[in-house]
Amino acid sequence: MEFIFYFGEVFTFWSFSLLLLGTIFGLILGATPGLSPTMAVALAIPFTFKLEPAQGLILLGALYTSTVAGGAVSAILLKIPGAPANIATTLDGYTMAQKGEGARALQVSFLASLFGGVIGVLLLIFLTPILAQWALAFGPSESFWVAILGVTIIGTLGGGSVVKGLLAGCIGLWLSTIGFDDILGTQRFIFHSSLSGGINIIAALIGLFAIPQVISMFAKGRQTQDMEVIDVKPHSLFKSVREVFSSVRALGIGTTVGSIIGLIPGVGGQIAGLVAYDQSKNFSTNRKKFGKGHHEGVIAAESANNAMVGPSLVPLLTLSIPGSPTAAVLLGGLIIHGIFPGPNIFRDYPTVVWPFINSMLIGQVVMCIFGLAIAGYAARIARVPSHIMAAIVLTLAIFGSYSVQTSMNDVYVMMILGIGMYFLERYGYSAAPLVLGLILGPIAEGNFVEGSMIANAQNGVATYFLTGTLNLVLILMVVASISYSVWLELRSSKAGLPS
Repeated sequence: MEFIFYFGEVFTFWSFSLLLLGTIFGLILGATPGLSPTMAVALAIPFTFKLEPAQGLILLGALYTSTVAGGAVSAILLKIPGAPANIATTLDGYTMAQKGEGARALQVSFLASLFGGVIGVLLLIFLTPILAQWALAFGPSESFWVAILGVTIIGTLGGGSVVKGLLAGCIGLWLSTIGFDDILGTQRFIFHSSLSGGINIIAALIGLFAIPQVISMFAKGRQTQDMEVIDVKPHSLFKSVREVFSSVRALGIGTTVGSIIGLIPGVGGQIAGLVAYDQSKNFSTNRKKFGKGHHEGVIAAESANNAMVGPSLVPLLTLSIPGSPTAAVLLGGLIIHGIFPGPNIFRDYPTVVWPFINSMLIGQVVMCIFGLAIAGYAARIARVPSHIMAAIVLTLAIFGSYSVQTSMNDVYVMMILGIGMYFLERYGYSAAPLVLGLILGPIAEGNFVEGSMIANAQNGVATYFLTGTLNLVLILMVVASISYSVWLELRSSKAGLPS
């Protein structure tokens, strides 16, 4: 309970001011397509050089937590995930906004983020030594099976045909192989110089979600001015609180999945959100409502990607192994201030580490307060005429894609993928499984190749990947996930219901 004695450090004038500043800017940056939590934290590191170590980390921690939550704003209102972690939020959040329920969706999102984020940080505080040893158990074979577990949900993310969902996922897996192999260095599918660096996930994310929307809005022209304008319905905050905490199943699944996946080094919040969404859908009694503007979909996705934040710091602080790309940037911030993570970090640097962790706990509350305060105003974006919104979204898409690596090649790739996705959507294909395939491809392939190299020096590939308690548990989860999805599909087909 040592952490309690360091709460006062967070409430000093400069520390709390930096916490507020980081939270506000994090929400703004998170809502801007292309500016991911990783980029936000990286951009802020130079501003911490002249600060005390604890104050610098408080600023970085506030940016991390609020940027993850802020990504839900553009995901819900524009159908453009602010970061990969917010992909699943678009599936129901945007539909709610189109129904005039943008304020409700945002309120539910920030409340679910608060719950998941607080649980994640509490796990970081109380279970760090135990969880660190558990995270260390994940080697290449275990990480490979986690990626395969993610692949098993591809077919059910399409919202319609499982076959089309799987085909879209396969396209994403193929796109992930373009560029140079990270392990062997071989060149693959580079048929144009702009693809020599592979397909950047942020540029792809913006293109696949934003450009089809832009084309559809431009296609409508100015006619929407005199036609149906979305009526933004006000929504009681009390009702949102009741909706979130009465959705125990979605909230519990999202928080649990996010906490577990956050511990696994290199996996990230995008898989947490999608897996949590899929499992909440599978176990829900209102399964057919998912994808049509169901608040439980938003709750599961946002509680998961925020619950991931705290546990992702467990292997970072105790083992110097970042649990997410943003945690890797935070590692740089720690080292810059002369703090070297390891098993004794809480003993050697308590006056730095505990205020940092406490600020993340308080930051979740501050983030939720600011998010709820802007929810009603932000939801009015839905009232903007389509032709104006299309121009704004296109500008944001180009800016977001270019800013990732300051390269026009990313803009070209973004536009080409977006135009292709527009035509795929007209034939019933969805962007979500395609993006998941693009994300999971490098994780699965990299861990399989690395694991194969290790296996060849030991007892063979089959023994390495198919034995061990954790491997067997993950394999059983993969089989169970596939079996359950097939059973639900067959049951829905026989009953004449959508899957």
